[in-house]
Amino acid sequence: MSPRVVIALFNQVNWAPPGISLADWRRALAEDVVDLLGTLAAAEPAIAVSPADRDLAAAVAWPGMPVYELPDATPVDALRAAAEDGYELGAVLAADAPDLPGMLIGKLLQPLTSRTAAVAPASGGGLLGVASRLPLPDWLPQVDLDGGRAEDVREAAPRKALVAVTPGWHRLRGPDDLARLDPGLEGWETTRALLSTGNLGHLAGS
Repeated sequence: MSPRVVIALFNQVNWAPPGISLADWRRALAEDVVDLLGTLAAAEPAIAVSPADRDLAAAVAWPGMPVYELPDATPVDALRAAAEDGYELGAVLAADAPDLPGMLIGKLLQPLTSRTAAVAPASGGGLLGVASRLPLPDWLPQVDLDGGRAEDVREAAPRKALVAVTPGWHRLRGPDDLARLDPGLEGWETTRALLSTGNLGHLAGS
C-alpha cells in the first residue's frame, strides 16, 4: 500500500451541455477522473461521496477502490477518512476536471515533502484540489472547492509558507469551460464520447 492517496470528491454538478442529461454528464466527468486516478503509479486512488451518490460511486469505481461515504462529503472530511485508513499524504480533487493531466496531481502532492499542505486553484475561481500531510493539521480550514481561494488556506496556517500553491487547471462548470478542453490531450474518453453524440462533437475532436 502506498502512503499516498488521491481522492475524487463527487461534488455537485449543476450544468450540462445542451442535449446531454445532467445525470449522464455528471457520470461521464466522474468516470474520467476516477479512471485517471486509477492509472497513478505513486498514489492509491479513492472516492468520497455523500450517501446520495453511493450508486454513482459504485458505477464508476475500479475493483477494490476505497469509497468513503461521508455524511458531509467535504475535502477535509475525506482527508480525515484517509488518515484513519493509515495514509500519510492525501489529496482531494473535484470530480469535474476530466482532462486533468496526471502530472498536475503529482505537483499537488510533491510540496508535501517540505510543506504541510498544498492547494491548486481552478480556472475561473474556486479550487481544483487540496492536499495535506496526514493526520490533518488542526489549523486546516474546511475547504470549499467551488468558492474557496488558495489564500484562504494560506491565511489559516500559522505561517503562509506552510501552504504551497501549485499549478491549477480548469473544471467543467459552465458553457465557457467547454472551450478549455483540448482534444489533443489523452484521456477523458467518456466525456469525449458523450460530447461527440450531440452537437458538440467538434469539442471532442470528432
